[in-house]
Amino acid sequence: MRTKSIITLFIILFAISNSTSAQDCKPHHGTVKDSYNFWFYTPENIESKEAHRPLLVFLHGASLCGNNLERVKKYGPIDALKRGRAIDCYVLVPQNPGGSWNPRKIMNLIEWAEKKYNVDSNRIYVYGMSLGGYGTIDMCAAYPDRIAAGMAMCGGATAKDLTGLNKLPMWIIHGTADRAVAISESDKVVAQMKKNGDTSRLIYTRLPGASHGAPARIFYMYQTYDWMFSHSLKDKGRPINKDFEITNELLKTAYSDLGKNSTMDAFE
Repeated sequence: MRTKSIITLFIILFAISNSTSAQDCKPHHGTVKDSYNFWFYTPENIESKEAHRPLLVFLHGASLCGNNLERVKKYGPIDALKRGRAIDCYVLVPQNPGGSWNPRKIMNLIEWAEKKYNVDSNRIYVYGMSLGGYGTIDMCAAYPDRIAAGMAMCGGATAKDLTGLNKLPMWIIHGTADRAVAISESDKVVAQMKKNGDTSRLIYTRLPGASHGAPARIFYMYQTYDWMFSHSLKDKGRPINKDFEITNELLKTAYSDLGKNSTMDAFE
């Protein structure tokens, strides 16, 4: 009887543990009006209800558009977390059903997160690639006073007014051998930023010979998150951190330290 009781207790504790882990990343369908379906990840090590954490918003590319949220696990922060990349913040991953990303709909999700969770409103970040790169540019241009920093990969812009981009730390990255979205799309954005004035908050990285998919490795690099989290709306003058760089050689090591702190249970 004693052995059975111990086994039963172990099963109960195991079930509770798995249930808690599974709640770390939740799918949301129709939760927020005039927005998108989305995943929301809550870091496990929230010390108290008073602890505020940054919010990271990931915008995916056209290949992940649709109405099946499972698709957006293919690459990006959810996959990076599952593989063991530690990202100590709230993570918001909407799914675009199709067409250009809508900044207002994304902001509706951010405001939902701010009301429901202890989000540090001074440390909200947006990054994405391809269609998500376009969405990141458009989002940062629309809400430069709400976004602490943005990182746009192999994208461009659909917004006509890009003056907001000059107001926040912005890192634009594009491969010179991109055949899906020509690097000229990012060149146009940078040219417009220069025309609009001060570009001291801009880093523009042109990756020699890199393909359209190469920047996807950036989602798995710890340097990506260290760079973004080093910025805050409270920073006087909002300078950009130029202590980091992304090169083709660095991209080759993007997965080298993954798997050490796997959070796979949260995504099953």
